[in-house]
Amino acid sequence: MENKYELDMVSIRLVKESGIFSDKKVRGVDDAIEVIGEYISEYDREIFCVMNVKTDGSVINMNIVSQGTLNSSDVSPREVFKSSILSNSAAVLLFHNHPSGDVRPSKADYEATKRLVQCGKLIGIPVMDHIIVGAGKGCKYSFLAHNELGLSYKQAVKKREVQER
Repeated sequence: MENKYELDMVSIRLVKESGIFSDKKVRGVDDAIEVIGEYISEYDREIFCVMNVKTDGSVINMNIVSQGTLNSSDVSPREVFKSSILSNSAAVLLFHNHPSGDVRPSKADYEATKRLVQCGKLIGIPVMDHIIVGAGKGCKYSFLAHNELGLSYKQAVKKREVQER
């Protein structure tokens, strides 16, 4: 008798593309910006990417997760962490750009960051930072530097209100 329910077997592999970075280790926001900040600031629409790093801060690779519109880019945890898992990444840095040059995070930016931080904790690949890069040199916003990594928009606004008092 013939088996009608054959299960296909697949193999998954990482496909390398041409590189864009140096051998610089990422130890903070400025290092991360130096590695890919200028590259993503040149886009005329929002892109969201993930930088995969080793435990010593060496950059393994960078993956553009999504390309959106002038002022938004949808991001799925599954897509963000796919390259991280395949790269055996110890941690990730998240990046996206704001073509307008205004690097203040939107409500959607806070919610996406919070969700990705939670997912990273769940799978054991921590999010080191989420950095927004504006058009033009030197325009950046680090969620970590503002102590807002993993906060919701409401929590961040409340925190700012308390600090302003």
